Amino acid sequence: MSAGERPRAAVVVTGSELLTGAISDRNGPWLSRELVGLGFEVSHILTVGDRPDDLAAALRFAADARCALVVTSGGLGPTADDLTADVVAAFAGLEMELDEDMRVHIDARLAAWAARTGFAGEALDEATRKQAMVPRGAVALPPAGTAPGLVVPREGGPLVVVLPGPPRELQAVWPKALDSAPVRELLATVPAAHPRSLRYFGLPESEIAATLREIGARRDLSGIEVTTCLRRSELEVDLRPGPQALAAADELHAELAARHARHLVSDDGTTTDELVARGLVERGWTVATGESCTGGMLASRLVDRAGSSAYVAGGVVAYSNEAKTALLGVPAEMIAEHGAVSPEVARALADGARERFGADVGIGITGVAGPGGGTEAKPVGYVCFCLTTADGLVLARDPHMPGARSDIRERSTDIAMNLLLRTVTNRATA
Repeated sequence: MSAGERPRAAVVVTGSELLTGAISDRNGPWLSRELVGLGFEVSHILTVGDRPDDLAAALRFAADARCALVVTSGGLGPTADDLTADVVAAFAGLEMELDEDMRVHIDARLAAWAARTGFAGEALDEATRKQAMVPRGAVALPPAGTAPGLVVPREGGPLVVVLPGPPRELQAVWPKALDSAPVRELLATVPAAHPRSLRYFGLPESEIAATLREIGARRDLSGIEVTTCLRRSELEVDLRPGPQALAAADELHAELAARHARHLVSDDGTTTDELVARGLVERGWTVATGESCTGGMLASRLVDRAGSSAYVAGGVVAYSNEAKTALLGVPAEMIAEHGAVSPEVARALADGARERFGADVGIGITGVAGPGGGTEAKPVGYVCFCLTTADGLVLARDPHMPGARSDIRERSTDIAMNLLLRTVTNRATA
C-alpha cells in the first residue's frame, strides 16, 4: 500500500436465504459503513450461499483483490450448514480445535433455556461443542447469542473477522472484534477517514455532476472519491479523500456547499429529521399533523426519533371527507366547492390540526396517490401541502409528482418534512 492509498477491505455475507430473496441483507451495508468510517476502502460486498466451495472462492477472491481485511457475516451456529468457521480455518491453513472455555461459556448461556424447555441432552451438548470449535491461533470473541465471533490471522493476509448472522448479535460482537489485538494492530496502519458529506433537497444529481466536471477541469480531484445517492428525496454527496488529498477535499466541499446553497440541507451530513427535531426543541415549538393521502406517514416519521414527545403534539388521519369535517373542522362547503384535494383544504387541515392539539405548527396534506382517482385537472400525483404557524406564517405547495402510489406517499412525506425544516431554520422562503 502506497502513501496515497487506503487499505482495502471486503465483506462476505453468507446465507442461501439471502440469495433466494427470502430476507434482505442488513449486515453488508452496515459493515461497509463501519469499515469506511475506520478508513478502509471497501472494494467488495459479496453474498454467497451456505456452500463451502462458494465461501472459499469468495475468500480467495478477496485475497486476490489485495484486501487487508475480510469480514464475514453468518454461517456460525449449531446446524449442519453453519460452516464458516471451518472454511475460514482451511483458508488460513489452520486446524480446528475445541475451545473449552468457550464451550463452558456457551453452556452457561444455554443452561436456563435448556432447563425451561426440556431440550438439555446429547443433541444440545453436540451443538454447543460445534460452536466452541475454533481455528487454532484465532481469537475467539464472546458471543451475544451462542455463536462466538472469530479473528483469524492468515500468513500473507488478509486478516479475517468472522461474525454471526443475526444483525443484533453481529453489531454487539463487532466492538469486541475491533478491540482484539490483531485488529488493533491492523487499524494502527489505517489512515483516518476524514469523510465530508453534504445533503441537498430538490437538487438533481446532474447539477452536482456538472459542477464536478467544471471544478475538475481546473483542479486535481483524482485523490477524492465522490459518490452521490438519492435517499428520502435528499441528494447525499459524500467525499472520501485519500490520505494526501485532505486539503483538496476541504476546498471541494466548501465550493459544493456554496454553489448549491439554495438547496443545501446540511454541510456535515446531518439529516432533515435530525435538524427538524433540533430546531423544534430549540424553539420550544410543537407540531401537529392533519393527513389524508399520506395516512399518518408524516406523524410516524416525526415520532420515529427518541424524545419526540417533547415536540410532537399529535396527528389526525382524516381520509374521508366526513373525517376531515368532523375531526379537523374542514368546512363541508369548502370540500364541495374546491374538492378534497385542493390548496384550500390543505390549509384547513393544517389549521385544524394546529388548533385541535394546541400546537405551534400545523401541517396539512391531501392528494391523489393513485393508481385511480385522478382527473385532468387533478391527476394522480397531485398533492397539496400547507404549513401554518400560530404567529401567522403560511407555506403552501401543490406539486405534481411522478411515481407509483407508494412513491407519491413517501415523496409527500419528504416534502412536508422539508417545509417543516425550512420553517424551524428560518429558510421558509427558500
